[in-house]
Amino acid sequence: MAPAVVVPDALRRRYLGSRAGRTWLQELPDRVEAGLAAFRLVPDPAAGGQAWHGHGALVLPVLSTAGSPAVLKLPFPHPEAATEAAALQLWNGRGAVRLLDQDAAGTCLVLERLNPERTLLDVDLPEAVRIWGSLVRVLSLPETESPQWAAIPSLAERAEQLSDELPADWDALDRPFERWLLEAALEVCQTRGAVGRRSAADVLVHADLHYANVLARPGAGGDYAAIDPQAVFGEPEYAVAPMLWNRLQDLDPEAPEDALLARLEGLCAAAGLDRSAAVDWSILREVANALEYVRLGLRADAARSVWVASALSGRRHPGLPAVRDLPAP
Repeated sequence: MAPAVVVPDALRRRYLGSRAGRTWLQELPDRVEAGLAAFRLVPDPAAGGQAWHGHGALVLPVLSTAGSPAVLKLPFPHPEAATEAAALQLWNGRGAVRLLDQDAAGTCLVLERLNPERTLLDVDLPEAVRIWGSLVRVLSLPETESPQWAAIPSLAERAEQLSDELPADWDALDRPFERWLLEAALEVCQTRGAVGRRSAADVLVHADLHYANVLARPGAGGDYAAIDPQAVFGEPEYAVAPMLWNRLQDLDPEAPEDALLARLEGLCAAAGLDRSAAVDWSILREVANALEYVRLGLRADAARSVWVASALSGRRHPGLPAVRDLPAP
C-alpha cells in the first residue's frame, strides 16, 4: 500500500545533510501513518494528498472522522520545537493556531487548519505591522500557575549564557565581523540578562513571529493567527527582530538604515513596546545569528544579520553588500 505522504523535496534537501536529519526523514512516512491512526484522521483529498512544510516540519492537511479540516504536524526534533505544544496550550487559540490534540511527547500535533495562501508576506507593510502588533499584545501572557510554563525557557538566562558564548564563538570563527559589533551585543547581555532584567515585564514571547508565520483563518474575513512558536519567557521586545530581518527588500534603498529604524518604531508603536529594549534584543539576536551562519558556512546570511545589527547600532559595518543584494532568510 502506498504511504500516506511523500516528503516534499525541499524539506528532504534541508535535512539530508546530517545523520539526525536523515533519520528523521526516513522515519517520517511511518510516523505520519501512526499519527493518522492514533488521532483517527485521513489525508484531505481536496489537498491532493500533498504535504505542506515550513522550515522545520512536515504538515499534512487532514480530515477528522466527522469531516472537520485540520493539519497533522510533525516537527523536526530541535530545542525550539520543544516549546511549541506548551505555548499553544497556554494561548488556547487566542492569537495563535489552536492545538487540537497531541501525542504524549508533543512531537506529533493536530492543529486547526489555517489558510496557507494568506500570510503577512502578502499584506502591505503598514497593515502587516498593525496586525503583528495586535497579535503581540494578545500573545504576551504573564506567567500563571499552569504546568505548561515549566517547558518555557528563560530569556534572561539565555542572555546571560550568550555573554560567555559569543566572545568564544567570535574568536573560534576567526573574528568574522568588527569587535565593536560584538561589544554592542555583549552590552545587551549585561543590561538584559538575569541581573538587569525587568521581571515585571516578563511574558510569554513568540520568538519567531515573522510575516510568514502569521496566517489567516479560513473565510473572507478570517482573523490572523500565529504559527510555529519558538517560545521564551521574558521581555516582549524580543519578538521584534524577525520582522526586521525579513522583507529587507521593502526598505527605501536610498536610506535603508533609517527605514529599518522607522520600521522598528512602527512595530513598537503597534504592539506597545519599548523602543530601546527592542533595539537591544534585536542587536543581540542578529549578532548571535551571524555567528551561527558563519559556523554553518552561510556567509551571505551572516552578512544580512551583520547589516541589520549594525544598522540598529547606528554604525555602518565595512565590507557589506547593498541591502538589495542581501539574501532573504
